[in-house]
Amino acid sequence: MFFFEHHGVDEKESFLFSHLTDYSFPLHFHRAYEFIYVIDGELSVSIDKNEYTLRKNDAAFIFPNQIHEFKTIDHSKITIVIFSPELVGHFYMNYKGVVPENNVFSMAAFPDLDLFNSIYKKKSFLYDLCSRLESSTPFVPVEKSTRMRVLYKILLYVDENYMNDCTLKTVAQSLQYDYAYLSKLFFQTTNMTFTDYLNRYRILQACYRLKNNQESIYEVALNCGYTNLRSFNRNFRRIMNQSPREYREVV
Repeated sequence: MFFFEHHGVDEKESFLFSHLTDYSFPLHFHRAYEFIYVIDGELSVSIDKNEYTLRKNDAAFIFPNQIHEFKTIDHSKITIVIFSPELVGHFYMNYKGVVPENNVFSMAAFPDLDLFNSIYKKKSFLYDLCSRLESSTPFVPVEKSTRMRVLYKILLYVDENYMNDCTLKTVAQSLQYDYAYLSKLFFQTTNMTFTDYLNRYRILQACYRLKNNQESIYEVALNCGYTNLRSFNRNFRRIMNQSPREYREVV
């Protein structure tokens, strides 16, 4: 499972970072904080339906349970840090129930996270990020509308079931909501159909598997919810503009 969804959910004082090139990831949320720093290129980031374009030295600080996604614009080289609220406990307690009005700010330099070999270095770095955010934006109450709560449930269902038979019909049955209501709500809140979202989610999970394990392309397809290799290849090329084999071979 890719670390975006589950990191920081059960662990305390967890800290994970990754360097990604030309990467995108669809709508998701998690209990952890997420910090995205652009080393080079451009990144389109959506956070609770607020749209940002990040360029070199820009950063996005995403709060727990904020629905967000990011997409590379032509080219991007980024560092992502995922960390649990326990690592910044004082900040977390002081800002529960609110989110940044503006999640984005700039940093002229970024440290080498590979050198962070102690919990104190990690906490010092993270509290510095908290301080930068606090001084750059006001905070607003978290939106708690029924529509957003339902959207959270749909996204969570996809995260837990994308590798199996996962349709809006099964979502509606599981959540005990009307199919037509969920279809309309999903499109209005995400600007895409449920099927489009599911395919994008599955393909980007497949991207991670192709780069990080030795599964065959057919096994990757099966593990990401595709029972038909032709459908997998077609969707992969449509979303990634190359075949799964081409994607795996690019260093």
